[in-house]
Amino acid sequence: MSVLAVYCFDPRDYGKSSSGFDKTGPYRASFLIESVADLRKNLQARGSDLVVRIGKPETVLVELAKAVGAEAVYAHREVSHDEVKGEDKIDAVMKDEGLEVKYFWGSTLYHVDDLPFKLEQMPTNYGGFREKVQGLEVRKTIEALDQLRGLPARGDVEPGEIPSLVDLGLNPSATMGQNGKPAANASLVGGENEALQRLRKFAAECQAQPSKENKDGTTDSIYGANFSCKISPWLAMGCLSPRSMFDELKKSTSRTISAASGKKDGGSGTGLNWLMYELLWRDFFRFITKKYSAAKQNSATPVTACVGAAA
Repeated sequence: MSVLAVYCFDPRDYGKSSSGFDKTGPYRASFLIESVADLRKNLQARGSDLVVRIGKPETVLVELAKAVGAEAVYAHREVSHDEVKGEDKIDAVMKDEGLEVKYFWGSTLYHVDDLPFKLEQMPTNYGGFREKVQGLEVRKTIEALDQLRGLPARGDVEPGEIPSLVDLGLNPSATMGQNGKPAANASLVGGENEALQRLRKFAAECQAQPSKENKDGTTDSIYGANFSCKISPWLAMGCLSPRSMFDELKKSTSRTISAASGKKDGGSGTGLNWLMYELLWRDFFRFITKKYSAAKQNSATPVTACVGAAA
């Protein structure tokens, strides 16, 4: 079976918002373009390719599905308002064509189906959430295949060109400094390969750090303000998943990693344990967004991040 991997640059994600701001600025767009290029490179190395289009997903995907005679469309389940609306549009057009859209869950350390409570019963404060998931196991990731089948022969679909900033209606000069060189903000390189390199470097730095013990017997979680993997842009873009990040850290260090330890500092006090603690915060916000997005309630209990806040 052949898989047609597709990425759509949706025109609605660019241009100006109703407030007059860029929906997607040049720095984020550059990072995205690099990430898509890296994904294509990785797929090509495995014998496949990435089809890239500029257009509305509900239009592009149905055209491609019809061209190759697809049996189903697979997509990553999202939780935020605009993304959920986009999924609804795709579902509607695919249903008209008799095609099923199958969604899978990602972007969190813990799988939504593994939570020890129904989503509508999720605590509305982080402290309550953390207590509920304490001791929960992280699902193992599925190893990527070394070799993939090429693009489907039917339809003769062309991979297409990856757009430039100009193609997306953005000004490339906005990412340049006054000296004509790339600005400091443009130093981040998008893509899975860059994310893995940074993650492995961070793990090595964690192992090299001596344990700092305070007078009260506790240990510091972070050694200085700059002691961070700074991996958030890659997580947000989907270049790396929290679970693959968790697995990579376990491979890179022999220290114990506890994502939901009962200790206040998130575990044994190492930078790695603190990182897992922060991933749990990320899970909380992702799940709480899904909870209220799914409920579609006009009035709901306010979400609080403070430990001990009323649920």
